[in-house]
Amino acid sequence: MRVALFVTCVNDTLFPGTGRATARLLERLGCAVEFPPAQTCCGQMHFNTGYRDGAEPLARRFAEVFGGYDAVVVPSGSCAAMVREWYPTLGVEPPTGVYELSEFLVDVLEVVDVGAYFPHTVTYHPTCHSLRSLRVGSRPERLLSAVRGLELRPLGEAEECCGFGGTFSVKNPAVSAAMCADKVGHVLATGAEVLCAADNSCLMHIGGTMRRQRAGVRVLHLAQILEATG
Repeated sequence: MRVALFVTCVNDTLFPGTGRATARLLERLGCAVEFPPAQTCCGQMHFNTGYRDGAEPLARRFAEVFGGYDAVVVPSGSCAAMVREWYPTLGVEPPTGVYELSEFLVDVLEVVDVGAYFPHTVTYHPTCHSLRSLRVGSRPERLLSAVRGLELRPLGEAEECCGFGGTFSVKNPAVSAAMCADKVGHVLATGAEVLCAADNSCLMHIGGTMRRQRAGVRVLHLAQILEATG
């Protein structure tokens, strides 16, 4: 199976470890992973801010660069949702087989136990796009529950937004901060050592608040936990 990795702007710029972890995980599971060097932004930032004219050429480039692969794996629910849900509104046909990471593992590779070992207490935050747009459901939690040594603790009010929302957090900082404070309170109530999510943008937002509070909780992308073997 020819699998392309779309690493996303946020991961490429701020969290390169997530892209590397995703590639190593997929290769361990038998995938031939390619990284198309011509990839750029999916256009989500432009689209969400109202700049459709700026988003359209980026969408067309994505469709061209990632066309022809058996699957395109995206370690970001928000970017995967942009491609699948919003490209058609720009008049761009998205490539077939664009999957958020947990969807690809569970639905395409049909694997839940990926052979990971992570001896820590973890709580999972379901990000808005993965939850409401992609409807990934319990796939991430099922993958985490199969990790040896990992204790998954339920997060209170898990379906509530963390307040990031891309440029929402910039344009509405007070509201965003209040929403994040609520989320952090629920995270700390779990007593977990690690907060996991499938979108680093949300982890950046929540993690920044926890660092300022010196909460002592690490944040890790789903791919980084699933790639760990000890």
